[in-house]
Amino acid sequence: MDARQVEQVRSFNRAVTRRIGVLTDDYLGRGRPLAESRLLFEIGRAGAEVRELRARLSLDSGYLSRMLRSLEAQGIARSQPAPGDARVRRVTLTAKGRREFDVLDRRSQELADTLLAPLPETQRQRLVAAMAEVERLMRAAAVTVEVADPLGAEAVACIDAYLAELAGRFESGFDPGRGPSADPQELVPPSGLFLLARLDGRPLGCAALKRIGAGIGEIKRMWVSPSARGLGIAQRLLDALERHAGGIGMSTLRLDTNRTLTEARALYARNGYREIPPYNQNPYADHWFEKTLEAAGKN
Repeated sequence: MDARQVEQVRSFNRAVTRRIGVLTDDYLGRGRPLAESRLLFEIGRAGAEVRELRARLSLDSGYLSRMLRSLEAQGIARSQPAPGDARVRRVTLTAKGRREFDVLDRRSQELADTLLAPLPETQRQRLVAAMAEVERLMRAAAVTVEVADPLGAEAVACIDAYLAELAGRFESGFDPGRGPSADPQELVPPSGLFLLARLDGRPLGCAALKRIGAGIGEIKRMWVSPSARGLGIAQRLLDALERHAGGIGMSTLRLDTNRTLTEARALYARNGYREIPPYNQNPYADHWFEKTLEAAGKN
């Protein structure tokens, strides 16, 4: 990792934490630290399940429980079994908590105003644009890509979304039974591999490999949720597929794609996949690609 990049990240962190006042236990002048104030915001006026709060804030159960107990002791929040499922705990704000939420919301707005007000309009625009870019890239950095069970609930949901999108985008619709198979048993070692991309614990993309010959794998089920596009997740999935390919004995990767999927064709082209003659009879394919993987760094 570039030492200058690391130092810039650390400098940025120091500047932000000092400027927005998170270094004391009196965030926004309300007598509690930022973590508790953020938790109050995440509970919100609508309330939230404990498991949702844990996922949104990336907190372990013990730390979250301690903060919830603190808010309950302050008379701000209460937790109880969710209607219809006693195993699920739901947290809501009390009347006092809702008043505190409004105060924090107003003071948060005032803090944002103090950051922007001293700047001329051109610098305000630059600052806001830079903040949006930082937020986008930090979301991208939080994405995880891991091997998963293609029969798991998350994998099935992603595959269903992928198939539904193809049906909507292809001129003739899409029937997966008419094209080459990508059955779950073909997408696990040693026959293949299935990957899931997640952000904050939520699945938002998938990709798979299927063995189609000696040393040859085929890329299948490459999909990223529309809500997460632009974060470079497709590239992360493709890189991961190539890294894993050698581990399951694949040195050449192939794929086919439809002419309407221009973004997919661009992704493969810029990653060194070259167009080849058709290698299958997929009725939905208009383009076929192949790449020979380098031995170094791919296993």
